[in-house]
Parts: sequence; C-alpha cells; structure tokens
Amino acid sequence: VEEKMSEQGYDAGSITVLEGLEAVRLRPGMYIGTTGADGLHHLVYEVVDNSIDEALAGFCTNVDVIIHSDHSITVKDNGRGCPVDTHPTENKPAVEVIHTILHAGGKFDSDTYKVSGGLHGVGVSVVNALSSYLSVKVLRDGKIYFMDFERGITKTPLEIKGESAGKTGNVTYFKPDSEIFTELEFSFDVLSSRLRELAFLNKGIHISIFEESSERKHNFHYEGGIAAFVQYLSKNKRPLHNKPILLERMVDDVSLEIALEYNDSYTETLFTFVNNI
Repeated sequence: VEEKMSEQGYDAGSITVLEGLEAVRLRPGMYIGTTGADGLHHLVYEVVDNSIDEALAGFCTNVDVIIHSDHSITVKDNGRGCPVDTHPTENKPAVEVIHTILHAGGKFDSDTYKVSGGLHGVGVSVVNALSSYLSVKVLRDGKIYFMDFERGITKTPLEIKGESAGKTGNVTYFKPDSEIFTELEFSFDVLSSRLRELAFLNKGIHISIFEESSERKHNFHYEGGIAAFVQYLSKNKRPLHNKPILLERMVDDVSLEIALEYNDSYTETLFTFVNNI
C-alpha cells in the first residue's frame, strides 16, 4: 500500500492498493535486496531453497541447475512435487497459489516443513513476479502437470501433459525480466559456490550445475557433511589432528551440528548457518 499526498488533502482516495505481485515489481529491492547481480543470483537461490526444503523433509536427493545460453535458468529436483489439488480457500490449484500469492507455502505449517529456509513463503512467487517468463512442471501422482506465467500473471492454467512414469519432483524454468534487472548474466562460479555450500550442509544430497555456453559442470555430493566442509575450508593448511571434531545433538527438537578443526594458521575462520542460511 502506498500513500499519495496532495495539496487537495489526504483521504481514502490517497491510498493505492497494489494487487497480487505488483508490489514486488514496483519495489523488487524489498524482496531480493538489489536488481543488480546479487539480486539476480538470489532468484536461483530461492528456487533451489524449495528443493532443499524437500531434502530436509526427507523427500529429495537430487537437485540440478542449468544455466541456459539465453541467461535463463532451469532447476529440477526429485522431491514430492508441488501440490496440484484445489486450494480450500483460494479455489485454484495449490501450485498456482504458491507461484502467484505472497506468503503462501508449506513453510507456515509446522507439520509440512519442520525446517525450511528462503524468503518464508514469498520466494518462488517473487521469482515469478520478476521473471518475464516462468514455467513449472510438476511430476506427481503418475502425471506431468504444467503451467506457465508471464511477469507473475498466469498464462496457461494447470494442465496435464503426460505420464510421469513413477517419477516425482518439480522442473522450474525462468527467465529474469530485463525490465527489472540491470544485470542478466549469471556467474557459474558464484552459483557453484552456493550450491557447493548447500551440498556440504545437507550431507548425502546430489547437486549439479551445468552451464550451456561453456559446457562447464560441477557435481557436488558430500557424505561427510559439515565435517567435510571444514576439511574443504582448510585444504591449504596443515591440520593438527587426523580428522575434524564433529558434535551432533538434538535439543528440544532443534538439531545442532558443530564441526571444527585446529590447524597451523594464526587466524580463526568461523561460519554459522541456521536452516542452511
């Protein structure tokens, strides 16, 4: 809601109500921080975070990111797939609600996601609002469901495109809007760094990234979790003991993990994460 001040007065007509995702397009910095390179890459993180939430819930083992030559992105996972049944209050498919309404998602239901990261229910709808085009394929219940959007507005209502052959998950494709972003080129190295980090923080998950233009590719998979992360961070230093110290404990339904290693350097490096962030 924005206020309009004028010499004629300040009354109800001075109040502008922004419908749907208009607010995101008008003030993108409020949601992703910047319309420069950092904000551009943040779009990818938000989509990937939804896949990671599925991994944390125990339903996803693979996440694949593709940087296309036209500066668009595909994120694919093998989670449960977005719900496609009709939302009880919005009277539209849940997958459409997730992509078009702010603060709609499973993160507000403590039974759906006990642990989650991202923009707390606004992530993928913000990505949708700031993309000139976004499509989502949902593999679920033996079928492939499809719908797409232009600048946050539904273009194709949910439809069935075929059989999923027992596979489940989401395939999200989006192209950032040149009307919003001052920078449209994704950095393979910047995205790789964050995806590597997520692979360390979620032991056992497989995360890949592929850049079409250069054909560069990384596959990240670490069974050692944050202990392997510590070893990676100190790879150019000499450790003072054979392997990192790892402490794991559950306190009041909160899972805590600490990994540490002493080495022969003089500076301390400390990284902290809450729900992968």
